Formats: sequence, structure tokens, C-alpha cells
Amino acid sequence: MSTPREKARIHTMFEIRRLAWEHLETEGAAALSLRAIARDLGMVSSAIYRYVPSRDDLLTMLITQGYRDLADAVELDLEALPHVPTALLGRAQWLTISQSMRAWALHRPAAWSLLYGSPVPGYAAPAEATTPEGTRVVLRLGRVMMEAAQRGEVKAVVGPLAAGQELPHGLGKSLNELAHELADEQGQAIEPAAVAQVVIGWTSLLGAISSEVFGQLGRVPFGYPDAFARVQFAALADAVGLRDTTP
Repeated sequence: MSTPREKARIHTMFEIRRLAWEHLETEGAAALSLRAIARDLGMVSSAIYRYVPSRDDLLTMLITQGYRDLADAVELDLEALPHVPTALLGRAQWLTISQSMRAWALHRPAAWSLLYGSPVPGYAAPAEATTPEGTRVVLRLGRVMMEAAQRGEVKAVVGPLAAGQELPHGLGKSLNELAHELADEQGQAIEPAAVAQVVIGWTSLLGAISSEVFGQLGRVPFGYPDAFARVQFAALADAVGLRDTTP
């Protein structure tokens, strides 16, 4: 059972994170200040360092939480996916992830900007702290693609990733190393080109969502942002080989 002191610390940490997100939304990541958060909490500025050693530690905490929140939202939406024909399951899952990411980004633009926007000056996220949560969604996309390929849903793509074409030597070698790592985790062989397909689909999704979140398509893209997003995500699903083959 938690002691009163432990409960007080948990509550204070919760309030620090809550206020940090509020400051992030109003001031931006570059202006995030532990002193300002301490002032809002009604504590002396030196006291907050007993909970968070530095601004960088606070940013790392927020980034990790942001990645976790996004991945959890994606998983919940996948669990709620209604029954679809097996031949279209991979496509339906890919589109669900795409829409879930967009909905989360539009609901929490400041958090999306922290995760996928411009780097914060003077800060470098520690990979050992942020990678486990930060790779959950892209690895989920990878599992969707691999399982769809096993079911025969992935259609051949054109261009450098088409079956039988060799990737440039250095790139092929790097992708092959990553494919072997993923194969060890998943217990199945993965083609380097399939890894590239997932990464290309992932970066395309990030670009598509960011262009809307950051207003690069105007405040209301083409007057019908939801419809445009559906068309865009369907095109990306086609591009990675998860095509709608129904008549």
C-alpha cells in the first residue's frame, strides 16, 4: 500500500505532466520551463527539481508518454475494427491505423508536433528511453503487412521494390539486417523489400498527417478534410500493396 508521501509524489508528478502539456500547447516545446510549471504549482522553483531533474528530462517524459498514448489509441481502434473479409483484413487494419493516427494528431496537435515536428533546439531524445514506445505503431504496421503477405493479400508493387528487382547494394544490406532482426522476433522470414515498403508507408503517413496538422493544406483542406484524408490513406494503402481487389 502506498504511503501518504508516495501518494503525494504521484499526485505532484501527475500535475507536473498535466501542466507541462498545457504549457506545450500554449508556448511550444522550445519555451517549456520547469520554473514556470513550479510557479503554476505554487511551489518554489528549486523544489520542482526533486521531481524532474531538468527540462530535457521533462521533454523525454512527455515524448515517451505521447508515443505511448498514440500507440494505445491505435491498439484500441484496431480492437474495435468490425469484421471484414479476410482478403481485405490487412488493408482494413492499415486504414484503421492511418485514421487513428490522424484523429489523435488532430485532437492533440501540440503532442504530435513534439513527436513528429521540428526538433526542439538544444535537445536530443535519448533513444533508450523513447524507442520502445516510439516504435510501437510502426512495428504494428509491420505486423499488419507481414500477416497480410502470409494470407496472400499483398500485391506486387512497381518500381525498385517490385519482385525480382535488386535494391542498391548498401541499402539492400541495411534493410536485410533489419529484416533478419524482425524475423528473429516474429519467427518468419521477411524480405528486405517488404521492410522498405512498411517504412515508406510509415513515412508517407507521417507526411500526410503532418501536412494537415501544420496547416500546409490550408485550414480546411479542399473544403472536405475527412474525405480527402480517406482518399489519401486509400492511395497509400494501394502504394504499399494492400489493394482493394473486390469488384
